[in-house]
Amino acid sequence: MEIIKKESKPAKFCPGCGYYIILNSLGQVLEEKGLANKSIFMTDIGCNLLAWDYFNLPSTQTHHGRTVATASGFKLTSPEKIVCCLMGDGGGYAIGLQNLIHACLRDTPLTIIVANNLDYSMTGGQVSPTTLTNQITDSTPFGKDPKIQGQTFFGPELLAKIAHKKAFLARTSSRKPQEMIAFLERAIETQENGHFSLIEVISACPLNWRLTGSLLLKRLEELEKVFPQGEIKGEIK
Repeated sequence: MEIIKKESKPAKFCPGCGYYIILNSLGQVLEEKGLANKSIFMTDIGCNLLAWDYFNLPSTQTHHGRTVATASGFKLTSPEKIVCCLMGDGGGYAIGLQNLIHACLRDTPLTIIVANNLDYSMTGGQVSPTTLTNQITDSTPFGKDPKIQGQTFFGPELLAKIAHKKAFLARTSSRKPQEMIAFLERAIETQENGHFSLIEVISACPLNWRLTGSLLLKRLEELEKVFPQGEIKGEIK
């Protein structure tokens, strides 16, 4: 069974969007591990919902920030299934943060993928929890002010404070697909072994960043220095 559909509705992500790389990487891992017949795919609201018809898998699209809660309930009733959740930084770290924290605290065996593009992309590029200080967005035309919009949020580092010692937390970027595949393999294996896993991907957003080509890749490289790459353990820096 091929996981990535050969004939489907046209993908609607912008050219250069990081979601293409995330989805292809996840599909490759699930297919190579022979998990097509036991995997479930869930998305939130945001750009990620455009992936609902991308995989030849049972798929569910939830309300804002409810993906992890829905996935947790499904996993309780069907523990043999591999449940993979895709969401943006809003669904993961804003409206969905409560569900994410408690899934991690319970060590619920799920694989969460958070595409962090530092803004709310689908609705026009407004400020999000992960937006950088002084970053200009549609809702912060003079730059993000930490006293008003808060400091930049580092999700995996926060979860590392409460995660089970056998949970897997990591961060990569859409500029590094091979590393992403390796992390996804570890995340799925962690879920198979009964533990929580999360991968944050610094994901390119050419439309709202107003960058293309080499400038887009350069921006990703710069952000990789801000958001620590690799497996995340220990205290927030």
